[in-house]
Amino acid sequence: KGKGMIGNLSSMGLAIQALESSRKFQAPRRWDRAQAFHMVQTHEQEYTQPMVIARVLPGLVGKSYLNAGRVVLPPPKCPQTDSCPSPLMVQYSITNTLKNYFHYSTSVCVPPGSRLLQVLQVARDEKPQIFSFETVNYDHLGPFVVSIHGLAGNTTERTYWQFFSCWSPLQQGVGTYRPKNWEHIQAIFSTY
Repeated sequence: KGKGMIGNLSSMGLAIQALESSRKFQAPRRWDRAQAFHMVQTHEQEYTQPMVIARVLPGLVGKSYLNAGRVVLPPPKCPQTDSCPSPLMVQYSITNTLKNYFHYSTSVCVPPGSRLLQVLQVARDEKPQIFSFETVNYDHLGPFVVSIHGLAGNTTERTYWQFFSCWSPLQQGVGTYRPKNWEHIQAIFSTY
């Protein structure tokens, strides 16, 4: 009746959260978060008010409105070896909210003093289907990430991968930035 809209703009987010939290009790078919995201994308012109988006977004990433800020990660395995006596643990996330939404996170161990490029390489080596990436090397600037998870920046669409630490843009490139222990690095597909 509502062409995929559940209720109205105000109730859609709450409905998505209810369906997400009760998905194991639903019949005749499983709750499909991707279908809900498609409906939100279809009605994107209507989702321009911050409070409306704030109600929808938690359910689209599998959280309720109350626990959207809590992220529980399993403790990662970080072996100590002779070559790496006290490794750094770095949390790394990739996010695309511009089209064909995806968000993936992982924790990786790297030797102390590693650069961000090494974090990306370890993540790719551990989960190549998710954290694949490509770089272009510029003289005097070093490596520039042009593609992550098969999604490349595009000068016509004015898109690129921007790196953040605690929601602040990094001021160095992946070849020079040295993450700290338990730092959360985010690669977000962005526009300029």
